[in-house]
Amino acid sequence: MAELSNRLNRLAPSQTLAMSQKSGEMKAQGIDVINMSVGEPDFNTPDHIKEAAKKAVDENFSRYSPVPGYMDLRKAIVAKLKNENNLEYTTSEILVSSGAKQSVCNTVMALVNDGEEVIIPAPYWVSYPQMVKLAGGTPVIVNAGFEQNFKMTPEQLEAAITPKTRMLILCSPSNPTGSVYTKDELEALAEVIKRHDDLFVLADEIYEHINYVGKHESIAQFPGMKERTIIVNGVSKAYAMTGWRIGFIAAPEWIVKGCNKLQGQYTSGPCSVSQKAAEAAYTTSQECVETMRKAFERRRDLIVKLAKEIPGLEVNCPQGAFYLFPKCSGFYGKSYEGKTINNSTDLAMFLLEEGHVATVGGDAFGDPECFRMSYATSDDNIREAMRRIKETLAKLK
Repeated sequence: MAELSNRLNRLAPSQTLAMSQKSGEMKAQGIDVINMSVGEPDFNTPDHIKEAAKKAVDENFSRYSPVPGYMDLRKAIVAKLKNENNLEYTTSEILVSSGAKQSVCNTVMALVNDGEEVIIPAPYWVSYPQMVKLAGGTPVIVNAGFEQNFKMTPEQLEAAITPKTRMLILCSPSNPTGSVYTKDELEALAEVIKRHDDLFVLADEIYEHINYVGKHESIAQFPGMKERTIIVNGVSKAYAMTGWRIGFIAAPEWIVKGCNKLQGQYTSGPCSVSQKAAEAAYTTSQECVETMRKAFERRRDLIVKLAKEIPGLEVNCPQGAFYLFPKCSGFYGKSYEGKTINNSTDLAMFLLEEGHVATVGGDAFGDPECFRMSYATSDDNIREAMRRIKETLAKLK
């Protein structure tokens, strides 16, 4: 019988996209669903960035771009890293890809051999372990739960390292928790990494600008770390450009060359018009970034306040990104009309079917005690969603 490849059979489908699809199907049936399952800003791309894209179309930026991206965009990224992060890179240490998701996957595919281990703190973004499996590597999950504010300790990192460890994937600010590692916390992790030869860190910094604690800190800033760090970033979250699909890596040149070789074989350079839009995002006024950040901070304060009013939920205060990841295990074993909640996926399905709010169970993110809500939606939607969640959870006995 014809079958898909073993490689594909090793992969799990994305549960965030699955929940989003199910909520979309319910909406199509006329059901009023509030979708808090997808991590996507609800703002439109700022007008000056759209104008740059229109200009690029008129100027016929319609041909293949160089595999690593246009030189002008790479120069803009180098300037961004210098001005915002005080990190010195050259254009040959930058590779632009079709979204930060491809940037992460390129890096994993370029560095991880069959059987090598990649440390991933949990909760994690759903795709990290799947990408490691795709590369033939072994994800090593380190549990950093609610009680430690979802952040891995240096001791946990040290304990997880073996002779087979090739990489640590670190996301700060974090999806799905919104936790942000402080400069001191990153430095302590860096000290552990530097004690082990050939150990790299993939620093996913896509939520850099959606940060409520002040300045973003990169693990690449510490002595001896730049040559071991692959920074992944992009325009999707900070500039509300998710559909434009532009991400990048900043890394040692030999790694960039490897990713370039890989990208050259399976996608080539990213969309030409999107690159010109991204260049405008990086080189013009950054006022729009702060406007959106302030809106997200206001929403963070609102959703945390309302979630804390729901009996049975344990809530921490996220310091970045636009997710709340409350602990919901107090509801496990409870029932309503013959439906028993055994885990967070059951709870998310119950909230969708009974309360018409789409969230994602923490099982998908490696933390079965919590569930994820995206507050990248209007204040009114947040208020109504939390009202529904409170009402729906109160039915469980």
